[in-house]
Amino acid sequence: MIEEILPAAVASAETFTDPSDAALFPQEAAIVERASDKRRREFTAGRECARIALGKLGVAPAPILIGERGAPQWPPGTVGSITHCDGYRAAAVAHASEVAAIGLDAEPHDALPRGVLDVISLPAERARLAVLAGEWPAVRWDRLLFSVKESVYKAWFPLTGRWLGFEHADVTITPDGTFTARLLTEAQPPNASFDGRWLARGGLVLTAIAMMSAQTIPPVRGSSARSLWRRRARRPRSGCRCARRCRAGREPRHVQPAVPDRQLGLADVVRGEPAQRGQV
Repeated sequence: MIEEILPAAVASAETFTDPSDAALFPQEAAIVERASDKRRREFTAGRECARIALGKLGVAPAPILIGERGAPQWPPGTVGSITHCDGYRAAAVAHASEVAAIGLDAEPHDALPRGVLDVISLPAERARLAVLAGEWPAVRWDRLLFSVKESVYKAWFPLTGRWLGFEHADVTITPDGTFTARLLTEAQPPNASFDGRWLARGGLVLTAIAMMSAQTIPPVRGSSARSLWRRRARRPRSGCRCARRCRAGREPRHVQPAVPDRQLGLADVVRGEPAQRGQV
């Protein structure tokens, strides 16, 4: 499925189950040593997809460790993104000489929990979604918007090393399977944007961005830019990062702080806490 919304320069792999023969390198296993069984399975399957995709580029298997905010550390000369939700895992990779950044996200094709859309969207976005929902009611446009903003963040962060809030991207989705996210940040050139594609099928919503190297957004610098992404944070209860997906219909999990968060925690968004948006 995922290859349908990716350009030819991007290699991908996906699975709808957790392969029983998938294995981690010791360095990777140490990352999820204290995680739940569910977390280990999705982490392992995601790494397996990533290695299969990298193999299509001629890259030998190697550990894919984690960096800041849980972002995967890709082999030199490559870029990529990993996503997983219940019943689906996928990875997309490319040579950095051809593609500057990839953002990939998968979500269940269900409506967002009540109240979440108001938190993650702008008034103009909600108005556009209402029109889409009236004409094409079979698509869960609110969940699709959420997925698009996840893909935007995943493409943005490796390029800039900076946080990007939901309010900093104005997304326009079209029924033909494409979208544009206009970046609303003081630190970027006027009208800077990401373009991507989406697909809703088989109970899933998939979104993908592949920014070609010639389109690279310049890094953000300076204290004024830094303040754009700074948010007040409430500490979670000691030693726990639980219920990261519970309000999105995903199983809550308990993970020690050394284990990276997988993607955005909707429970955190609803409570007004800073979202943990990793890419592992």
